[in-house]
Order: sequence, then structure tokens, then C-alpha cells
Amino acid sequence: MADGDYERGRGREIAALRSRLRALARARAVSSTPVFVLNGWAASPQAWDLCSFRTHVAHSRLFSYTEQLAGQPERALEVLSGPCVLVGWSMGGSTALRLACRFPHRIAGLVLLAATPRMMERKETGWRGLSPRRLEALRKGLELTKGEGFFGVPEGCPNPYLLDAPENLDAGLAYLLDTDLRADLEKTFGAAAAPFPVFLFQSEHDGIVRVENAAYLKTVFPHACLTYIPGSEHALPIKVPKEIDEAVDSCLAVAAKG
Repeated sequence: MADGDYERGRGREIAALRSRLRALARARAVSSTPVFVLNGWAASPQAWDLCSFRTHVAHSRLFSYTEQLAGQPERALEVLSGPCVLVGWSMGGSTALRLACRFPHRIAGLVLLAATPRMMERKETGWRGLSPRRLEALRKGLELTKGEGFFGVPEGCPNPYLLDAPENLDAGLAYLLDTDLRADLEKTFGAAAAPFPVFLFQSEHDGIVRVENAAYLKTVFPHACLTYIPGSEHALPIKVPKEIDEAVDSCLAVAAKG
């Protein structure tokens, strides 16, 4: 290929990228669609610092896992005048799925990161998940590292975890131990496709939320865009923030078109 052809090709690629970025910026600017961010168990607000949508979207609200346990996202959804986009990580992904089952026509999009309909294993049905012993080990690991992350925080990234009060940690673990949303998901979305875009992100070797969770959710939402992330990082908001931003922008763009 001649140098001139290469430069012209690169110029077209750059122009297309700039056009796409301008379109995404316009979608953010004109969208009145709220974005609810549902944090993970023992997760810090700083987990989302690398995601630009948190500051660029006009109506973005973060719910901690304790606020989720108290039913605050449900109450917030009930008073909205229109649909919203849900972004959920880990336990927050479970909350997003629960909300989608209860309010399917109030959802403008789902962005699910290491989301699980059922955290715990169920050997009699072959469902791969955590054992109760492994779940308790997460608590011990958090205490031993004093909230510095289960496997260390990657250099240059904010700490996505925090050492919360023992009673809060216990309440979150009890939720994860008891929750199974599969029947509700299949009842709500088994007969008809979800009327909103769905994006799934899952690390290939996540030791907390098994990869089978994403495969199952893909059967519930066949139209979902499923992205497998190499490695074992569970804290995907610090791992793939740009991809999360693009997924949120896509949901907002669809909502803006009505």
C-alpha cells in the first residue's frame, strides 16, 4: 500500500471516530434519561472514578449496597417520570436484574458487570457458584487487607473496595447467600425479548462471579452484547471504564430516539 493510500485511510478512520464521539456527546447532552449506578458489596464510590459517564451524564445517581438492601433504588424508580439506565456491578448487578424483573417497562438499558442472578453454588442442579466457605473468605480477605482489595489494587487505579461496618457486611453476605433470581428472570423475559438494550461484561477467570453467570444471562437476554474480559479482575469498573462508558452512551442514544 502506498503511503498516500495509508494516510487517506487513517484520515477516514479518524474522521469516523470523531464523528462517533460527537454523536455520543450529543446523546449525553440531550438525554434526560437518568442513570442509576448500583455498586457492589463492600465497594467504594471511588470504584467508578475512571468512568466518565458519572460526571458527564446529567442525571446519574450512585446507590451503595446498603442503600440497595434498604430498597432505595426501588423507591427512586417508582417516582421517576420516565425510564432509566441501570449500571450494576457484582451485587449491584443482582439488584439491577431484580429491578428489571419488577419494572421492565421503566428500564431504558442494562449495563451489567460481573452480574450474578445466583451467587451461591447449587450442586444438585450443576450451578457453579461460591460455596458458603468461599463467601465467608471474601469477608476475611477484606478484613485482613483493611479494605485494600482482595487481590491488591492495580497501579494507577482507585481502590474499588472499602472496609465497612461488620453489620453492613453481614447483611450484604446474607443477601448474596439467599438470592436466586433465575425463576423471576425466566418468567419476565422468557416469552419475549427485553424491550431495552443489554450489555454484559465478564472476566474470563473471575473467581468471585463465575463466567457461567454471563453465559446464563446471555440465554435470558439473547440480544445482549456480551464482552469477555481476559484475566481474573472482578472490579470491572476500574478494568474497562471506557467500554462501560460506551455501553452507557449506547443505552442513552437508544433512549433519546424514543
